[in-house]
Amino acid sequence: MAAFDMRRTLLLRAISLRNPRMLAVFLALMVGAAIVGALLAVYFDINIKMSQELRAFGANFYVGPARGSAMREADFDAALAAAPQGLVNAGSPYLYGTARSELERIALAGVRFSALRQLAPYWQVQGDWIGVDFDERNAMIGRTLAQRLELQVGGTLTLLKDGDRYPLRIKGIIDAGDASDSLLFVNLPLAQRWLDMPGAMSHALFSLDSRGAGQAEALAGKLQAAHPDWSVRPIRKVSASEGAVLLKIQGLMGLISVVILLLSTLCVNTSLTAIISERKKEFALQKALGASNRAIVQQVLLETLVIALIATLLGCALGLALAQLLGQSVFSAWISLRARVIPITLALSTLVALAAGMAPLRRIMRIEPAIVLKGE
Repeated sequence: MAAFDMRRTLLLRAISLRNPRMLAVFLALMVGAAIVGALLAVYFDINIKMSQELRAFGANFYVGPARGSAMREADFDAALAAAPQGLVNAGSPYLYGTARSELERIALAGVRFSALRQLAPYWQVQGDWIGVDFDERNAMIGRTLAQRLELQVGGTLTLLKDGDRYPLRIKGIIDAGDASDSLLFVNLPLAQRWLDMPGAMSHALFSLDSRGAGQAEALAGKLQAAHPDWSVRPIRKVSASEGAVLLKIQGLMGLISVVILLLSTLCVNTSLTAIISERKKEFALQKALGASNRAIVQQVLLETLVIALIATLLGCALGLALAQLLGQSVFSAWISLRARVIPITLALSTLVALAAGMAPLRRIMRIEPAIVLKGE
């Protein structure tokens, strides 16, 4: 019991942080844990955040006919089924053709409206998006075409065919800055009927959640091998760079973490070496009273690990706040704290403390009580 009380007293004195050098150990471990914890939180969440940012550029995967101008709509479903679960955020067949209105012939595009907002998030829409695939009474129209036909949101565009009239209410006017500004977007089944192309599509576009490098290319290779008559490719301006960007950012964050851990190790090593030198007489006295090298090393190791644990827990809290600051400044979004961040940070901080303490702890074993207590 007396030995336990003595060990507890020594431990409490060691972690009281009155010693400036022990305070330096504490701060080095806490700052290291804070930075590493923040980088880990961002590292594990960056795939989602970067994917969301890059998806703002729209669709990143194309499937179309290698020859001819049309495919079967069933080919879209086959491509969707071949993709790994969770990879496809949205996808839609597109069918293009021309139709006659009361004023002129217009370019028509049949789509699945439920996917359109994710496939073209950069569109500026006056009015409202159409959010359901079965809506055959409403349409969306490009701004250039709307201006030419003198149409406004809520106006009516009537399609003509063989004496039939089909009125469509304009629900939204699209400002895309590309060819979409000259198109009328309608429900896909309506376009198929109006163009006499049942079950057909011109091509399909997908938005893939490419969180890992090469996922889009792997899917393209798989589909191309299974369907040689298809033209399958990632849209390079988005998907080809997505994985590379993520890998470079994650690699940079990993390198920064390694450098921070090395600096923390050096700082802790230097401080522990100085602490051991200052406590030589204490350790020599313990040895003279019968304490073994193993017992003294365990005592110092326990002190170091307790300091590391407290510093890491405080560092994790600071790291979470730093991660949110990084998330807001870079992505304008909050960083989600993954459960694995804390144990990984704790394990890394413990390894730093142990690695830094190896050389100082060996010095304890070389202390000669008689020489030290004589003052030599």
